Amino acid sequence: MEIRHLRTLRELRDRGSVTAVAAALHLSASAVSQQLAALQRGFEVPLTEPRGRMLGLTPAGERLAAASDDVIEAMSRAEQAVTGFRAEPGERVSVTAFHSAALAWFPELIATSIADPDGPSVRCRDEDVSISEFVGLAADHDIVIAHRPPASEPWPANRVVAIPVLEEPIAIALRRDHPLAERDTVGLAELTGETWVAAHEGFALEPLIVQALAASEGRRIEITHRVNEFNVVAAVIARTGAVGLLPLHTGLARAFRDEVVLRPIRDVTVMRHIDVLARPEAMTREAVRTIVARIIEIAQRSSGEVAAR
Repeated sequence: MEIRHLRTLRELRDRGSVTAVAAALHLSASAVSQQLAALQRGFEVPLTEPRGRMLGLTPAGERLAAASDDVIEAMSRAEQAVTGFRAEPGERVSVTAFHSAALAWFPELIATSIADPDGPSVRCRDEDVSISEFVGLAADHDIVIAHRPPASEPWPANRVVAIPVLEEPIAIALRRDHPLAERDTVGLAELTGETWVAAHEGFALEPLIVQALAASEGRRIEITHRVNEFNVVAAVIARTGAVGLLPLHTGLARAFRDEVVLRPIRDVTVMRHIDVLARPEAMTREAVRTIVARIIEIAQRSSGEVAAR
């Protein structure tokens, strides 16, 4: 077996099509198929199978792809043992994050990188994806800042390393002149009849509104508007007096702090996990570990500043 063939098999598992693998590895679709065929010649059991017009992994292929993760990580560690005593000046590290984390942390992360010319150089990109798609982003980025509700399945340990960053409370967002805005906390029973703005179905905050609904003990909560981008949520609340859920530390941009207030929910604890995800071989690089540490430091410091306000 050649490691490039194992890498191709793993990419097929993670990306789902020969075309996507070819684009990621900068190969032709024919070259990808040839590599998979070369790998197959070493095994009697089939590693792939057609699924309509697509090519998928058989159970044996899935097991070999999982073993490939360990092989690729080990090879990366071997390379770093020789070359990775320190991060190379200006070594690029790509970071992607969901919108609110990007808004809260990217400016400081980029500024820190600029101020440290001898350290790694970050390349940042925001992504608005559903919970199930965060793991896939690790195939294209060194670091993925992801979020999920507590009741969701943990990130798959066979595909990514998951490093906790924050457990972020979710609060009720109200226009500043709302009668409940003067309260220290707000009960769901007090929001009966309000018009709600909630996240799209399938995205990380959407299950939290479902949790809030379940805790409302049958009281009517009408979800009228579905908006993922928190700046839009805040703008709608500021203009119309609707209510919604926003993360306590990252959900409210500075531009809306005079118009919108966040209040803890009194009768239920609603929160989300924020984690850094990376492929195991990415974490063997000193530059990646340096940027992960910076992200955690920035996140924890900024959340402390928000709590102190």
